[in-house]
This record gives sequence, C-alpha cells and structure tokens, in this order.
Amino acid sequence: MAPSSSTLSTPGTLGTLGTLEITYAEGPVVVGAGLAGLLAATALSPFPVTVISPAPLGVDTSTGWAQGGIAAAVGPDDDPALHAEDTLRAGAGLCDPEVVRSVTDAGPEAISWLLALGARLDRGPDGALALGLEGAHCRRRVLHAAGDGSGAELLRVAVAAARRTPSVTVVEGVRAVRVLTDAHGVAGVLAEGAGPRRVVATRSVILATGGLGGLYAHTTNPLASRGQGLALAVRAGAVVRDVELVQFHPTALDVGLDPMPLVSEAVRGEGATLVTASGAPAVTDPLAARDVVAHALWAARQAGHATCLDARATLGPRFGDHFPAIESACRAAGLDPSVDLLPVRPAAHYAMGGVLVDAAGRTTVPGLWAVGECASTGLHGANRLASNSLLEATVCSRRLAATLRD
Repeated sequence: MAPSSSTLSTPGTLGTLGTLEITYAEGPVVVGAGLAGLLAATALSPFPVTVISPAPLGVDTSTGWAQGGIAAAVGPDDDPALHAEDTLRAGAGLCDPEVVRSVTDAGPEAISWLLALGARLDRGPDGALALGLEGAHCRRRVLHAAGDGSGAELLRVAVAAARRTPSVTVVEGVRAVRVLTDAHGVAGVLAEGAGPRRVVATRSVILATGGLGGLYAHTTNPLASRGQGLALAVRAGAVVRDVELVQFHPTALDVGLDPMPLVSEAVRGEGATLVTASGAPAVTDPLAARDVVAHALWAARQAGHATCLDARATLGPRFGDHFPAIESACRAAGLDPSVDLLPVRPAAHYAMGGVLVDAAGRTTVPGLWAVGECASTGLHGANRLASNSLLEATVCSRRLAATLRD
C-alpha cells in the first residue's frame, strides 16, 4: 500500500470526511485477523489482499481461546447428514437447512485442507484422527489439538499460512473505525493507528472481526470482542440478523476473573458431571444442547445452589493429560481438578446473529463481505452446536475467497 496525497470528495459517507490522506489497497481489505480473516486472505492467493489488525497477529482473538475443537463427520460411523441433523436440532428451528447441509457436507474436505496447511490435530495410537464427543452430537466427531488447544493450533496455522503467502500484506496496530461508501457501494476503510487517521481505498472489504461477548459482565471472550464488525456494517447500511441470539456457555470457571476461563464441553464429553455444591445432580443430561444445560445451571443458581463440574471420578489424575490448558487455569485459581469440584456458571460465549450474508459471504452492501462470528450465515440458528464455529470459519472463508477470485 503506497501513500497518496489525493483527497476524497465523492457522494455518500466519503463526502463527509473532508480531506484525508488516502492509501490505495491493491485488492480486498480484511478487517480482523482471527481464523476466518486469515484463512480468507490466504485462500485469495494469488490475488493481493491486505489484512488490518488492531493487535499483533495471534493476540486478542477468540480463535486462540477455542478449546473444544472443530466438528466434522470424518469418523467411520459418521456421515455429514448426521452432523446436519444434530446442527438443526440444536438450532431450535432457526437454522437455514440448506446452509447447514452445505457446511456439514464440506466438513471432511475442510479438515483435509487444514491438515495440508500444517495443522497438528490429535491422533490415536493407530495414527487415525482422534474424535471427541461434545453436547448434542450423536457421534464422536470433534477433532482436537493438544487436548484443549485446538483454537490456538488452528490460529498458529492460519498466521503461518498468511505470513508465508506473498500476496497477503498484514498491517498490525491499525483499527478500522468506519467502512466508507459512495454511490457504488464500498469505497474504503477509515483506519487509525499510531499516526493520523487515513483512508484505505478499496472496493472490497471483508469483515472478520469476531463476536461481541466482551460487552457482557460474565464472558469467556477476549474483552476486545465488542461487536466492532456489527457496528461497522450497520453504519455502512448493511442488514443484520438475530443479534439478540447470544449463546451462554454453561461451564465458565467461576473464580472471579474477567474474562472467565472456559472449561470445555469436551470435559463433559469425557464423563465429567454437573452437580451442586452438595453433590446433587444439577442437570438431567450434562451433554444436552448448550442452551438447555445453561438454563438448568442458571435455574439452580437462582434457587440458591452453587454449581460445579465434577471430574474427580471420571478423569481424576488423568485430567491434565486430556486438558492441560484447563488444568493450568484451575491450578492458577488454587483448584486441582483431580480432587476438587470446579465452580462453574454460564457466561456469554458466542454470537449466533450478525451481519446478514449469503452463501458466499456477501452482505446487502455492494463490496462488503463478512465471515466468521460477525456474520450470520444461517448455520447456527438459535443455539450453536458445539465446535461448529471453527468449521464455519474454515468452510466459509474458502467460499468467500473463491467467489471474490471469480
């Protein structure tokens, strides 16, 4: 991107800005540097693309915090149709069935692509991919990395892929404050960083800014996740959908930290149970859909009962072998999951709604695209099925890139 002394004086939002220095991007500008944004940028190769990120790559993104893994029907007893059925059931009637089938059908190929990029997913003694079980899945189909380090591993892969792709330019320490439009649609991004504000001129902007959980008092999200993409899209005139649908994860570690450490649903997939402080069962089915479990725990708390996760009998001293990052978080709080009940409570975790997009990621504003958690694709409905978010980010980023390249 080369600086220019040109000024802007065109209709629409550009005309309200006065005289600003313009930088001309050679191709699309990606706003955000989590899994969805970096994979989209990489998949756009060999077309030039610029990624702008307010933080250094790998920092302040929800991707890196994802523990549960990525869901895909790759097991010998599984099928994408079963994955689709589970997704539709969890979505409580608000999923788009065509989108669900399309994304779940693409799951196995998405895993193959991530492996080709260098993802180190967990494997069993026979070398086959290890598959975990999470809530509302009828099969073991969740792939992990380093037990509970799945998001961190996929983010590592995405960062490395973007950095080694010559067509991708990454600009760190720059924040988008407005998507600019003119009579033809998107015209650029108003950005700020260490120096004065400037315009990055482009006809294609891809929003990949993540969610909005950082706005909540109890959250598992980075506090920097404040719905920036949603705000940018609305100010640009884009339609949004289902923004009231925010998923609360049932088991955030309740030890007074903000944000709250997550205790992955995969822990319950390995047999841990949810109980009150007295040891009584807190839910009927600890592997029900997240909204069901979260409501049950909230009801118990409203009735005056503390809620806890009990992994002592099922995992015990093996807890750290399966979930090293979670064990580390517990020990930092003075808890030993092999012998202690873990205090947990529901916390804001994932935004199902967002910027309305079509199957390729187009919004209702020409030239504006969205992908990842900030987008509303129709996959999740009213309640996201566990570990479908990393799948959506991978599948939809590739589709967006393929459409933009055409």
